[in-house]
Amino acid sequence: MREEVQRGRYLDELELDVRYRHAPGRTITEADDVLFTTATMNPQALHLDAAWCATQPFGKPVVNSLFTLATLVGLSVGHLTQSTTVANLGFEEVRFPAPMFHGDTLYAETVVLSTRLSASRPGQGIARLEHTGRNQDGAVVAVAVRAALMWTSEGHARQTPLVPQTDGDRHHRKDA
Repeated sequence: MREEVQRGRYLDELELDVRYRHAPGRTITEADDVLFTTATMNPQALHLDAAWCATQPFGKPVVNSLFTLATLVGLSVGHLTQSTTVANLGFEEVRFPAPMFHGDTLYAETVVLSTRLSASRPGQGIARLEHTGRNQDGAVVAVAVRAALMWTSEGHARQTPLVPQTDGDRHHRKDA
């Protein structure tokens, strides 16, 4: 029986001029926002104080932008980088053209801006990815350009398996 393991794409499988649309989206709840905001020690009233926010320009709490960023990148993982990324190298650009509110749904898409092999790390290379987040109305709420150190398919094949084998896998008889 053929077996498939879910993974992202290797550096050599990423294509330029393709918009990768990630599914499903993620509806952001008030609980998500409050938990993230308090877990990261951010006491910003824009995320926590609905009464005060009612007196501010948006009239209600806005989702913590770092939660929006983390979710945007996270939505792309299963499609593009699950088990194929070595490290996140950094962000060149992050912007939030419109706010997210509790109850909004974030949808993500990614365009590969460039790829190149690493000069110092055989079997690896760098991908520049532009992640765009839109709300349920199609408004752009976040854009982030980041660099990720990625495996090539050949380089990763020389490494450990994508999913560790269990004792049961090692002792499984093919004729059983």
